[in-house]
Amino acid sequence: MTAKVAYAEVEAGTELPVRTFPVDRDRLVRYAGASGDFNPIHWNERFAKEVGLPDVIAHGMFTMAEAARAVTDWTGDPGALVDYSVRFTKPVVVPDDGQGALIEVAAKVAAKLDDEARTVQVDLTVTSAGQKVLGMSRAVVKLA
Repeated sequence: MTAKVAYAEVEAGTELPVRTFPVDRDRLVRYAGASGDFNPIHWNERFAKEVGLPDVIAHGMFTMAEAARAVTDWTGDPGALVDYSVRFTKPVVVPDDGQGALIEVAAKVAAKLDDEARTVQVDLTVTSAGQKVLGMSRAVVKLA
């Protein structure tokens, strides 16, 4: 697959579509099964509160992956993602209220990195409940 977005058509400052990803307890349990991460802070409210958390929290890697989807959906090719890094700043708290939580992702092209390789750096702002949950979130993607 090749990215749908053409390198020539983007500039520093190009904004990606804002994305919102829902998170509920069911998704967390399914993610735990897929990832093998069954830490009870991700599914057991009583345990999460006993260790000082406000409630069950989403897996950090789940949060990171959902944020990356904003970039890979934009490119149209998950293989276009060349590099991706984040810092975990706050957890995504997922209440058991029938609504869960939302992960909100805003992103923009920060720089064109290599004309020959057609790579760009995309900086992401990732929040949940009004708090930044990932810091220094950056992706490098190869465009068409």
